[in-house]
Amino acid sequence: MTSKTQKQIQTALSYFALIALSIIFLLPLYWLVRSSFMDNASIFQFPPKWIPNPIEWENYDFAFSRYPLFQYLGNTLTILIPSVLGTIISSTLVAYGFSRISWYGRDFIFGALLSTLMLPYVVTLIPTFFMWSKLGFVNTYVPLILPSWFGGGMFNIFLLRQFFRTIPQDYDEAATLDGANHFQILWYLIVPMSRSAIITIAIFTFLANWNDFLGPLIYISDPDKQTLALGLSNFQGYYSAEWGHLMAASTLMLLPVIILFFVAQGYFIKGIALGGLKG
Repeated sequence: MTSKTQKQIQTALSYFALIALSIIFLLPLYWLVRSSFMDNASIFQFPPKWIPNPIEWENYDFAFSRYPLFQYLGNTLTILIPSVLGTIISSTLVAYGFSRISWYGRDFIFGALLSTLMLPYVVTLIPTFFMWSKLGFVNTYVPLILPSWFGGGMFNIFLLRQFFRTIPQDYDEAATLDGANHFQILWYLIVPMSRSAIITIAIFTFLANWNDFLGPLIYISDPDKQTLALGLSNFQGYYSAEWGHLMAASTLMLLPVIILFFVAQGYFIKGIALGGLKG
């Protein structure tokens, strides 16, 4: 067997493995979509029906007519938009300070902050809730928005810092000789060169807020202020027997996430890949 033949066989096996893994990972998504077009009896039929027949469009009519979809969408965007902006702005500023400015104790403080990633979210849940309760912000969106304006999360800072460190320091020195200050270097030099990494953390923040169930569950008690994730849970509680309706509502909630990924997947992959090049 020639080396060319071996290479072709290896390539074919690689494609086969990738296709098999893709089918496995896409199966739950297909199961969700196909169930959204079925009635209860067809969903749980055995052996399973892979193609809906007949197609139950009424599930989507029900989701729009009985489920306050647009109200929950507006509430979710009220939290999501300022959270994404706050995360981008604050994490960019903090990451710049940890990567491009030399100051005493910088690496030690960064390591200490990085260790907080090991803390489970539930550890700080109760004291954080009492803090917001004492401040009178429970049942408001403030606890869900304001933290993003104070650093934007340690993982986002870490990702941006790693990306900023891949940019040669010579650019800063040249800009400084031309009279630029740190803010001008950040805005006119670092940010344009870090577009992929910034878009990546924007996507991460979007997904975190879009799918956040625990935060709104803890801080929001008014039904009119509930988000999509929390509202979907209520939908399941009231109509748990109507799985087709629930699957239709879940599919509608999932659509923006899928569209966002396909639109921004190039920036997303590039940002993740380049963010880990330099330690």
